[in-house]
Amino acid sequence: MKHTLYQVDAFTSRLFGGNPAAVLPLDKWMSDERMQQIAMENNLSETAFFVEEGDGYRLRWFTPAVEVDFCGHATLASAHVLFEQLDAKREAILFYTRVGELVVSKKADRYRMDAPADELEELEVSHEVVEALGEAPRALFRGREDLMAVLESEEQVRNLQPDFRALAASTRRGLIATAPGREVDFVSRCFYPNAGIDEDPVTGSAHTTMAPYWADQLDKTDLNARQLSRRGGEIRCLVSPQRVVLEGQAVTYLAGNIFLPD
Repeated sequence: MKHTLYQVDAFTSRLFGGNPAAVLPLDKWMSDERMQQIAMENNLSETAFFVEEGDGYRLRWFTPAVEVDFCGHATLASAHVLFEQLDAKREAILFYTRVGELVVSKKADRYRMDAPADELEELEVSHEVVEALGEAPRALFRGREDLMAVLESEEQVRNLQPDFRALAASTRRGLIATAPGREVDFVSRCFYPNAGIDEDPVTGSAHTTMAPYWADQLDKTDLNARQLSRRGGEIRCLVSPQRVVLEGQAVTYLAGNIFLPD
């Protein structure tokens, strides 16, 4: 059976930047095992699958290793495919997901994704996290899925060389490292060894964790962020009570066919 697969670079205006996601539109769901096999074969940080449902689309995300509850960049990529490749005739696209409804709208060449804000619980900085990260954060928080370590400077975040095996042992899904930015409001790097991704290039879901924290710290609700991975990415974050709107661009890299057994 033939299916059309798209690959999109999300949270970037240029090819080979941002975070690549595979997107597979479906007429009906295939088995979880088959979707996991496809994600493993794609070997990208996320593969998104969606099926039309009601007024929107049911959306699911798989890393090469596991299904995840929330992935921001693959949501943006899925909306990009619907708007640009499948010619969706609507002002905004509604996705039904494990974390509730996500709405993505388009204005000119930018997308806005409305997502639930994470809630943070401050933790004592543990010896295990310091050893795994290679730096002692000034504060440590637990969010919906990840730990968030707050460092003093952009340089500290940029120069991190974490022990991924130790990180996997000391975290649930992963760890976000963040600090004030020199040219933007805040910067980050995101590590997810338990999901099969040592370092994610640009992580939308992590910004729903970081943005409320930095909005409070900087006393502003419109923030510009940069993820300091090798590929790099830019995200604008608009923070309101219980919600974060993530704004960014996306570029199609490929559209092709995959062939699966019936």
